[in-house]
Amino acid sequence: MKNLRNFCIIAHIDHGKSTLADRLLQWTDTISERDSREQVLDDMDLERERGITIKSHAIQMNFPHKGEVYTLNLIDTPGHVDFSYEVSRAIAACEGALLVVDATQGIQAQTISNLYLAIGNDLTIIPVLNKIDMDAAMIDEVKDQIVDLIGCDHDEILAVSAKAGIGIDEVLEAIVSRIPCPKGDPEAPLQALIFDSLFNPFRGVVAYFRIFNGSIRKGDHVKFVATGMDYHADEVGILRLKQEVRNTVYAGDVGYIISGIKNSKEVQVGDTITHVGRPCTEIIEGFLGVKPMVFAGIYPTDADDYEVLRDSLEKLRLNDAALSFEPEASAALGFGFRCGFLGLLHMEIVQERLDREFDMDVITTVPNVSYKVYTNKGEVLDVYNPSGLPEPNYISKIEEPTITANIITKSEYIGTIMTLCVGKRGILKNQVYLTTDRIELTVELPLGEIVFDFYDRLKSISKGYASFDYHPSGWQTADLVKLDILLNGEIVDALSALITRNNAYDFGRRFCEKLKEFIPRQQYDVAIQAAIGAKIISRETVKALRKDVTAKCYGGDITRKRKLLEKQKKGKKRMRQIGNVEVPQKAFLAVLKLDS
Repeated sequence: MKNLRNFCIIAHIDHGKSTLADRLLQWTDTISERDSREQVLDDMDLERERGITIKSHAIQMNFPHKGEVYTLNLIDTPGHVDFSYEVSRAIAACEGALLVVDATQGIQAQTISNLYLAIGNDLTIIPVLNKIDMDAAMIDEVKDQIVDLIGCDHDEILAVSAKAGIGIDEVLEAIVSRIPCPKGDPEAPLQALIFDSLFNPFRGVVAYFRIFNGSIRKGDHVKFVATGMDYHADEVGILRLKQEVRNTVYAGDVGYIISGIKNSKEVQVGDTITHVGRPCTEIIEGFLGVKPMVFAGIYPTDADDYEVLRDSLEKLRLNDAALSFEPEASAALGFGFRCGFLGLLHMEIVQERLDREFDMDVITTVPNVSYKVYTNKGEVLDVYNPSGLPEPNYISKIEEPTITANIITKSEYIGTIMTLCVGKRGILKNQVYLTTDRIELTVELPLGEIVFDFYDRLKSISKGYASFDYHPSGWQTADLVKLDILLNGEIVDALSALITRNNAYDFGRRFCEKLKEFIPRQQYDVAIQAAIGAKIISRETVKALRKDVTAKCYGGDITRKRKLLEKQKKGKKRMRQIGNVEVPQKAFLAVLKLDS
């Protein structure tokens, strides 16, 4: 164990984590030239297309140093705020962390957020300044920022360029010399923490674990403590570029176990594995329960695929523990699931993965947040969906969730960013100058206001320089109304929204205008209306496709033309009574693009 090191790489998005991981793998000859490519650990097509890390990836390397061979277990983590739960689980399996900071951008909001996660778990922090070979690099200035943030010496900061391969040897030596070896007793009863899992269609659930005490051998009779289920370890091993089989995995190591588990509910991230014959006396502290921030309904386009969708979501949750879901029904869309996500990007990625990995064609409803509704009878209801809201005369008050947002930006954009926050009902709590031209704003905002277009608008008004991080801060009373969307007089519950009374009229008008673009023309007029209760506040009409029935009339009395038009009008009226309006997927997410 003294030659073992477990560490992760944490940083803000686009600061070079995956590139640094690539270089570490090349320097230690973990991957051959033939297997080498950019973002080698990002094995999802989605990650490679978008250039972001979505999943934490574990891999083992061997590094010879001063006549000894050290085993390094690396976990590369995502940088986007929507995948912070992946980071927290990676941190729980490590003793140290490389904190990567981009020399051209300096410290960003997610850098600070991930650093606090690592410090909270008593990890040894190795600061790494990346992209030092860039023309825009502000090496001394960013080093000063790092010193102010974590209180280290200038000499402790490693200056590297992951792309050019500068300073990689120093990083490897620092991992060996600064990060402590794992503490644990190889002779004690087995105590292993499951930090990730995935579903293999041929072999069942593959669980990734970190052993804190004891060891696990092939064929051992093991128990998963939280579920109480016991299995035989059909295969155990370590995580190289591919899974490598071992007879025994020892204390301090990161590995995987295959036990032929077919039911995905039997494996929980954060669970403890121990032996049946010689169990451990206490379980490992798992992870904090994840709190979904954004809710949306996911429905199969074909109602017969409901059970297939449930199965797909359960398998996806194995690999993405931040996803939560429960069954629900909609009058417009039938049976589906109310899903909880950590943010809009997380929702988009889940929808894309359902399509690619499980071939599921789904409809996603308008995203919203959860509200606490206090009734006149003193009851407190958690409402995740506007259709679950009681009648207005039964409601005493409604509370909405709030967040504390940290925005780091250049000082020249502070005016426009404050205007954006105030327009979203934000309250400025604090502002701190990190340097002469970089400022950190702390703003309290209603969560429902940032769900739609806040992040995109923040990026556009700051020309991409502002970084954004947030965490839940509590609840506040809000004056909210339920806005219904009607198509031909029928309420489409999947398009309903809870919105502040002051914004309802403007929102309803713009939503109707946007829906008019997306709903295809029918053989009859389609009326799109926005209503609060029984009061219609906005209307748009999708005009009917019409045949020119008067084309054959070439002169004569006007009554001949009028007679033909009246006959057509009656036909359109009959058609409207029996016709269904097809609502395309784009219409459900039109609310996200109201300002575009």
